[in-house]
Amino acid sequence: MQHSPGFLALVEAILPNITEISADDYWQTPFAWTLIDVREDHEWQLDHLPDATHMGRGIIERDIELRFPDKTTPLVLYCGGGFRSALSCHNLQLMGYSKVLSLAGGYRGWCEQQRPLVTD
Repeated sequence: MQHSPGFLALVEAILPNITEISADDYWQTPFAWTLIDVREDHEWQLDHLPDATHMGRGIIERDIELRFPDKTTPLVLYCGGGFRSALSCHNLQLMGYSKVLSLAGGYRGWCEQQRPLVTD
């Protein structure tokens, strides 16, 4: 996907403020984390990572405290390529969440490593 320069600049500006986790590191300890898919509804419905919860980018900041009121809950967010999840991680940190990571490479990186997917 071709992203706009302004969007890429925004992501680049917040990357130093968040932490990413590789698919390999997540794969080794999946039950230590709550996995959240921040992609759009139509992306989620096609397929998604195992054990993921769907909270689209458009609603995560609105609904996160209802679903995960403990702000020390270890969360890993992912999207298609890691940009939207990075932005969401940044916002959740601003909201007080202290253990929130972005899956490096997102869904595409996961698929490149031929990891399993779930289709509902």
